[in-house]
Amino acid sequence: MGTQEAIDYQRIAEAITYLKQNFKAQPNLDEVAEKVNVSPYHFQRMFTDWAGISPKKFLQYLSIEHARQMLKENRATLADAAYHTGLSGTGRLHDLFMNIEGMTPAEYKNGGQSLQINYSFADTPFGEVLIASTDKGVCYMAFVDDRQQAFKELQEQFSNANYREASDDIQQDALSIFTEDIKPDQIKLHLKGTPFQIKVWEALLRIPSGGLADYGSIAQSIQTPKASRAVGSAIGSNPVCFLIPCHRVIRATGEFGQYHWGPERKTAMIGWEAAKVNG
Repeated sequence: MGTQEAIDYQRIAEAITYLKQNFKAQPNLDEVAEKVNVSPYHFQRMFTDWAGISPKKFLQYLSIEHARQMLKENRATLADAAYHTGLSGTGRLHDLFMNIEGMTPAEYKNGGQSLQINYSFADTPFGEVLIASTDKGVCYMAFVDDRQQAFKELQEQFSNANYREASDDIQQDALSIFTEDIKPDQIKLHLKGTPFQIKVWEALLRIPSGGLADYGSIAQSIQTPKASRAVGSAIGSNPVCFLIPCHRVIRATGEFGQYHWGPERKTAMIGWEAAKVNG
């Protein structure tokens, strides 16, 4: 990530955290801008450029009341067998066209010994990511704080694969999800997971952009209503951040909860998507 982009995103994340922690006090623009060490004018412009809406409006999407309403709406649609035909608007359709292909038992067992994996680093609205792909699709994507550590974690996923630092069309098509130039029919995933994990990940793809679901509703949607804990474990094992939207799963109370790549980032994603859908 470029230096200025890194600074801007970090300030956005700090501002979101401050707004959430001090929501009851209703801090004004000047107070929030001072907290992130920029002028009120620059902060308003920076935040609106990033989110598409004002900080005040953004905060509404992060309220527990809004989250509970989203949970109520999506409990019905997740369990609906006709769910795939029930969405409207191109902004909500991209998730439905991400095809998951599970790796073969041999690929799973031998640590990807036969796989050629390309990997590269890319900027997103939520920080830098490491994205990796095989000839069948994206196999890994994670947010990056340290490049060397990030690559080490990728290697741990596929210990026997051959690696090449290179960007390819599969990666670029997937990264288009962060822009207006979405190419939904070209986003393919090639994932290492058990049949149960893949079933859970497919259920996550049915949560519309801007929507939310809880662990219980995900369990219900895959006909395992008593398996909320196992569902939570599968969600926590998600190997591709954002593309499989585990950030859209929150607690039944409406609280956002934790996230593998940081609760601030999860909060930013939820608000950003809500702003895009409702903007």
